[in-house]
Amino acid sequence: MTHPATAPVYWTRFDSPVGPLLLTADASGALTSLTVPGQKGGRSVQEAWRHDPGPFREAARQLAAYFAGELKEFTLPLRTDGTAFRERVWAALDSVPYGATTSYGEIAARVGAPRAAVRAVGGAIGANPLLIVRPCHRVIGADGSLTGYAGGLDRKIHLLTHEGALTTGAVQHPRGPLSPTAPRPARPPRSADR
Repeated sequence: MTHPATAPVYWTRFDSPVGPLLLTADASGALTSLTVPGQKGGRSVQEAWRHDPGPFREAARQLAAYFAGELKEFTLPLRTDGTAFRERVWAALDSVPYGATTSYGEIAARVGAPRAAVRAVGGAIGANPLLIVRPCHRVIGADGSLTGYAGGLDRKIHLLTHEGALTTGAVQHPRGPLSPTAPRPARPPRSADR
């Protein structure tokens, strides 16, 4: 059995409308990361990695179909290596449909995290190793603001616009359109007996 630290990592690049994507896969062909240039916490090619476009034929086909507007849901074998909490958050991203958005609080509720864990949920979403394929770009602020994206806000806007979730300055949220620049609503006063 090969030790995970010495298991081969395969990589290739895919040219896309949001820049060249770096894809990695394990020996089984499961996609392990999808990184964009300049991504916060993104991967870069390592000397020991093996360049081979072969394991990525299906990923390339699906990415091309996605960017052509012909594919709304990826069906690729994925393998990530995160904490149990991060894995739950990343899996929850898969349930956010094409053309829709959700909030960090809604993702927290989906994974059974308390409201106080929204910041931890945001950290897990920011560490998502499979941009685009695991659609963390569909997560926005509860007020409709286009909060951070590890791949950069311009890419988030491009992806949401491509999917039809961002049109004429409004995000299509399950509860109705929200302005991405809307002021934050006032928070209710905290009560000691809550």
